[in-house]
Amino acid sequence: MVSMMKECFRWYGPNDPVPLAHIAQAGATGIVTALHSVYDGSPWPEEDLRRHKGLIEAGGLEWAVVESIPVHNSIKIASPERDRYIGWYKDSLRAVAKVGVETICYNFMPVLDWTRTELKHPMPNGALALRFDAVDFAAYDLFILKRPGAEGDYAPEKIAAAEARMAEMSEERAARIERNLIAGLPASERQYDRALLLRALADYEGMTPDDLHGHLAYFLREIVPVAEELGLRLCIHPDDPAFPLFGLPRIVSTAADARRLLAAADSPANGLTFCTGSYGTREENDLPAMVREFGPRIHFAHLRNVTREPDGSFHEADHLGGSSDLPAVIIALLDEQARRQAEGRADWQIPLRPDHGHLMADDLVKERINPGYSLIGRLRGLGEIRGVMHGVATERRLNAA
Repeated sequence: MVSMMKECFRWYGPNDPVPLAHIAQAGATGIVTALHSVYDGSPWPEEDLRRHKGLIEAGGLEWAVVESIPVHNSIKIASPERDRYIGWYKDSLRAVAKVGVETICYNFMPVLDWTRTELKHPMPNGALALRFDAVDFAAYDLFILKRPGAEGDYAPEKIAAAEARMAEMSEERAARIERNLIAGLPASERQYDRALLLRALADYEGMTPDDLHGHLAYFLREIVPVAEELGLRLCIHPDDPAFPLFGLPRIVSTAADARRLLAAADSPANGLTFCTGSYGTREENDLPAMVREFGPRIHFAHLRNVTREPDGSFHEADHLGGSSDLPAVIIALLDEQARRQAEGRADWQIPLRPDHGHLMADDLVKERINPGYSLIGRLRGLGEIRGVMHGVATERRLNAA
């Protein structure tokens, strides 16, 4: 018999426009959340965690995954104060363990979290999607931000396309692109204006992917033993998108990156958040094969899909549409669960959440929506994912009969 993955929903706390009651109606049983009021790298207070967990449990749900305990910038750039922030990170891990949450998703992306140029890209059916337009991004980087040395990061034809785009771009559109890129999206740790962004990028000037990997490896060598001691599972989110932006190094974008990351601290406590949308922005990433290779160390799954375009642009597609074979990924994850059950692993069940749903139906007219985290689009995605899981279970049961 096929056992289902744990169905979860992202929740941004009491001020989230999507209340816990609506998440329960979607059929999810797990909540993915964080202390969104504490993003300065300081330790998470245990009493605040207990209060947050109490709200979730009062709604009949379980706090399944912490996403995310922020990794302070000093750790990413290896500044002299990084050990103080790593110590505080350990304190947060201990506090999370005390309230009984065992899975912690985090990311190591420099300066910006997930990045999109358009938050309301129209789809043929009238829904609105998140989109990354590679030409708009280049136009912003080259001609609005005017990042020093930016021209060296683009092929001549991309520079020409960006220059042509800039010539036709209205002030309103340019302002919207800048706002979408740097003003802070859901789960973002920092917000910028143009001058602040340039200063933040300067922290990484000359840093190579090998340098950034070394900083991540240092961090892992410090926190993984603590996670082991506490019985926690750490799972890093891949770069989103999984290619360089603003001249910044990327280190969790490919299967080779994942192998290197896992080898840096070879422990079950050092694992992956398998985000199909992030890894799916690179055509060479074979997502089902990556699940089969890294399955034992996948502690959490973000399931969504993107449609890639030839120039490097992409948009968030239907969960079962797009450029990646999401049903094949789900089957591989279910097979990994079955392997764990046969092995007797207590943590056999993999939590998943539908990610970056389209803005659609009644959500289109709501005054306040977190981009990518509206209710109905994610509800649709969860329903489609659930349908795939039950379809696989039914087929295998019939074949075994």
